[in-house]
Amino acid sequence: MRILPFLLSMLVGSCSSGVGTIELPPELALRAQEVVSGLANPVYVTAPAGDTRLFVVEQRGSIRIVQSGQLSPTPFLDISSRVLSGGERGLLSMAFHPQYQTNRFFYLYFTAGDGSIRIERFTTSSDANVADAASGKLILRVPHTFANHNGGLALFGPDGMLYLGLGDGGGAGDPEGNGQNRNTLLGALLRIDVNGGDPYAIPDGNPFVGQAGTRPEIWAIGLRNPWRFAFDRTAGLLYIADVGQNRFEEVNVVQSSRSGVNYGWNVMEASSCFLSSGCNQQGLELPALEYDHSGNACSVTGGFPYRGTAIPEITGHYFYADYCAGWVRSFRFQDGAATAQRSWDFGSLGFISSFGEDGAGELYITSSNGRIFRIVRAG
Repeated sequence: MRILPFLLSMLVGSCSSGVGTIELPPELALRAQEVVSGLANPVYVTAPAGDTRLFVVEQRGSIRIVQSGQLSPTPFLDISSRVLSGGERGLLSMAFHPQYQTNRFFYLYFTAGDGSIRIERFTTSSDANVADAASGKLILRVPHTFANHNGGLALFGPDGMLYLGLGDGGGAGDPEGNGQNRNTLLGALLRIDVNGGDPYAIPDGNPFVGQAGTRPEIWAIGLRNPWRFAFDRTAGLLYIADVGQNRFEEVNVVQSSRSGVNYGWNVMEASSCFLSSGCNQQGLELPALEYDHSGNACSVTGGFPYRGTAIPEITGHYFYADYCAGWVRSFRFQDGAATAQRSWDFGSLGFISSFGEDGAGELYITSSNGRIFRIVRAG
């Protein structure tokens, strides 16, 4: 097994899509416009709705603000002394509360010094460009055995609940069997209500509430290492990009209201049996799209469906990438299938660690070489 920087170590191991154009005009060209450089392993970009700033998450444990193309010299927050960073560990994402403008709450997903996954809530200070580092409140802690497969995304859904994508705990082939174990939070997509309890409540509609030997936080199971998921609020869809073992990468698409989905790991790797030549696929969700490791591909980097306004032709099209191969592709989910698939020539962007959205829904790409790009129309 080869080990490359950051995400490559992950190798260890019918609904409609809403309004908008389905087929892309063949003459449409996009490019990746560099917004800022000089960052330290940026792994995520986000912003509160309507905010003109960009908040860039650096793997080492800091959050930087970019405004009008300028990188602020003062971090919005720096918790690097509390973060175990390196490989797939680190500060992996942040999520602004839907009522951030009034409560000033945001949530961090990071790996702590003991290797555990921690979800903590922080509060912005009276200075809108500086968070209160002492305001951290533990929401959830999940023990984690291996260094890889930490998942990494905290994201509020259209229902106002906080969703968390956790990997299977690491190691090749899911040695602890967490992917199909409903009594662990690993290998699962979680859904919690941070408004209804202290530190959280179990939302109505979670599929395994009251069942013996299950964790009520679980929304879906059977994930290996979901490296980014996204909601399309307009189309009512949930996209999950799940990193494969050694052969296939996958993107899953289901209705966002659908609970209890089993995405198949480690019975399946994408749509192929993993543990044996034959397997029981009954009750398992097969991916909407998959690709193999030809052409130096190794690890899917999930993105977002485009819901900005600057490029209406790509409305509703989901963008994703491969970390090693460096390409960027898109598709539209229509009538239960990935349609209008397209590869984009963005040149050399380095290792693509993540995608992100700004406060207006425009899409960004983060590169492990310290650069942030915005997807814009070419010409």
